[in-house]
Amino acid sequence: MVKIRLRRDGAKKAPYYKVVVADSRFPRDGRFIEEIGIYDPMKDPAVIKIDVEKYKTWIKNGARPTDTVKQLFDKVSN
Repeated sequence: MVKIRLRRDGAKKAPYYKVVVADSRFPRDGRFIEEIGIYDPMKDPAVIKIDVEKYKTWIKNGARPTDTVKQLFDKVSN
């Protein structure tokens, strides 16, 4: 199953996330298919950038977003 989820980058206690499309069998920070956005919760306000067209294309192709990614996308699309 293909999922749209967060991949953690950044230093200890300073997380930085990339929104990626990955096979659900791969580890959280492992191999992924495509990077479609970023999320930086350390900035004020938090930086959220997601390529809406790529997101919608992957959803049409059967990818399932995690709950967190769904919430981030709702914030971006409004």
